[in-house]
Amino acid sequence: MSHKASIQKVLFVLNPISGDISKEEVQAMIEEYCAEHQIHLSFYHTTGVDDNEEIKQLITHHQPDAVVAIGGDGTVSLVANILNHRGIPLGIIPLGSGNGLSKDIGIPQEIDQALALLKTGVIKKIDSLDINGETVFHLSDLGFNAFIVKKFNEGETRGPGAYAWIALQEYINYTPFFYKIQTDKEYWEGEAFMVTIANANAFGSNATINPSGIIDDGYFEICLIEPFPKAAAIGLLFSLYTDKIHNSVYSRILKCKSATIQKSPDDILQIDGELVDMKSPFTVKMNSKSLAVLMPAITEEE
Repeated sequence: MSHKASIQKVLFVLNPISGDISKEEVQAMIEEYCAEHQIHLSFYHTTGVDDNEEIKQLITHHQPDAVVAIGGDGTVSLVANILNHRGIPLGIIPLGSGNGLSKDIGIPQEIDQALALLKTGVIKKIDSLDINGETVFHLSDLGFNAFIVKKFNEGETRGPGAYAWIALQEYINYTPFFYKIQTDKEYWEGEAFMVTIANANAFGSNATINPSGIIDDGYFEICLIEPFPKAAAIGLLFSLYTDKIHNSVYSRILKCKSATIQKSPDDILQIDGELVDMKSPFTVKMNSKSLAVLMPAITEEE
C-alpha cells in the first residue's frame, strides 16, 4: 500500500564529492524548484565526521516531511539508516556511479525528474534486513563481487569501466570460498563464486542477480552462483544482464525470512556498497516495511 505524498518541508542531505555535476548547480536547481512549489527547505552537506548525529539533530529541529539524500549509495545508506523505523520518508536524488536502490524502486536518474517526486510521488514502505546489527536496504554480498568492490575502493579510478576492468583482471585467478547457510526453510553448504543477500533485484551496474525479488514482500533471497567452468562465464554474464540468471544451472536462490551464514575468515562482506568487517557465523533477519520511501506512483504495486 502507498499514499500520495504531501511534502511541504524538506531536509536535503548532499554529499559534496559524489558525481561529476557541480554541487552548486544542483543546490541552485533544488532551491529554484522549492521556491516555485512553496516547499520550505534546509540543506546539510556531509563531511564524513559526525554526519549521523548532525542529521538527527536537524531532523529534530526542522521536523521535515521528508529527508532527501543527494549522492551515491553511501549517502543513501547513511540517510536510510537514520530514517529506518521512524516513518519519515526517504527521497533520493541519485548522483553516484551505481545508484542501486534508486534504480530498483524506479526513481528517475535525472535530477529534475527525481526532484519532481516531491509533488508527484507516493510514499511506500519497503523492507530492510538486519545483519548482526548492520542494516541492508538493497544488496549485500560475499565472494567475488565484494572482493572487486574492495579492489575498486582501493583504486583511484571511478565509474563502471574501472569496475569492469578490475573484475576482468581478478576473475582469472579467483578461488571460490566455502559456505554453510541455514535458513528458516532449508540448509545448504558448498563452494560459491558469489553469495548475494538480496532485498531487491539488481546491482547499480544493472546486473540482475535476483529477478523475482520484491522489496516489500517480507522475504529476502540468498542468491548463490556456484563454481562454474571458465567457458560458462560469458553465458552467466549475459544471463545477469537479461534478467535470466535464475535459469542458469549454476544459480540457486534460497527465499527466506531469516538465515545464519558461516563464511571463511578471509571472505569480505559488502553492504549497499560499503565493506563491513563481519565475523562468522552471522545472522540475517527481516524487518518488514521498516523504511518509508518517496517513489513514482507508476512503480507501486497494490
